[in-house]
Amino acid sequence: MPEAQFKAPQFTIGEKESFGPTVRKRVNEYFKVHNKAKTGDYRIWIKVIMLPLIYLAAFALILTYGASYGLLSFYGLWLIMGFAIAGMGLSIMHDANHGSLSQNKKINEFVGQFVLNFVAGSSINWKIQHNVLHHSFTNVDGYDEDISPSGVMRFSPNQEVKPFYKYQAYYAWFLYGLMTFIWATFKDFGQLNRFNKMGLLKAQGKKYGIEMRNLLIRKVIYYAAFIALPIFLLEVPWYHVLLGWFAMHFIAGLILGVIFQCAHVIPETVYPAINEEHKIEHDPATHQMLTTANFANNNKILSWYVGGLNFQIEHHLFPNICHVHHKEISKIVKQTAKEFGIPYHYTPKFKDALAGHARFLNQLGQA
Repeated sequence: MPEAQFKAPQFTIGEKESFGPTVRKRVNEYFKVHNKAKTGDYRIWIKVIMLPLIYLAAFALILTYGASYGLLSFYGLWLIMGFAIAGMGLSIMHDANHGSLSQNKKINEFVGQFVLNFVAGSSINWKIQHNVLHHSFTNVDGYDEDISPSGVMRFSPNQEVKPFYKYQAYYAWFLYGLMTFIWATFKDFGQLNRFNKMGLLKAQGKKYGIEMRNLLIRKVIYYAAFIALPIFLLEVPWYHVLLGWFAMHFIAGLILGVIFQCAHVIPETVYPAINEEHKIEHDPATHQMLTTANFANNNKILSWYVGGLNFQIEHHLFPNICHVHHKEISKIVKQTAKEFGIPYHYTPKFKDALAGHARFLNQLGQA
């Protein structure tokens, strides 16, 4: 995808184009009949309060007690922060930046950026990469940046093969663990610059200078609070603070990477190519059904923690509907897909979805 200009591919209208309008009509009717708002209710607001408190409480214990209870407890608290970061990203920030947390736009913007501040992230970068590119062109090589890992892995049959990819099923997990660490260090700067050159920043009504300034300010505050302050206050060697901080990011990145990749990079999903007319040979709704998968929908604990993103099909069809409603509307989506002969990819157990992703990584690496 050229940086100097962004030309979005268009979708063709296929024989099953009526699936999209039909499923939207039925889901809208569900909310109308049950007199429900599509945004979040008390169930997500419990997470909005609980998960940041867990994160901040663990950090407060680190600052207060340091390693006085032993290094095992010290590192354990950093790992708890990592689990909380992943939970906040999946269960809170994701909905907020999709505008589905609250009916109030300002609340969505505040909460979305508030959570990203815990990893020194950028909400505008996230929205462009996820909302604009990933959701619009799921699994399309060159447009969906979630399957474009900078030449270190192969996530699509349409990508070139490199000899070392045959080992990617083994080293992928380490790279997943670097996800939020890379956000917190250098990725945001390069990504913001690249999105600006592509015209995507302007398309969102944002100015490069202002966004870069805000990003720099957030980074400075973040590093002062979560690295410099513990090093200054604690009577432990500085490298333990850095290792704890890295461990926090590693566990968060690993969780985030696994959850998202198990929903898209598996043997059952499709990887559409752009034809000579710069078009994708599907209608948008069918495209989402072919490129997305659900897993472990009956696992209540997992569903709670990952913010319903194991209902990825429903999320991709209805990104502006809060995850607390996914289970209810999944029955409508599944039945409608069956009527139109469109696949509904689903793996009952998370371990099987994870194993499927690992097998597919190996398959792509060996090609």
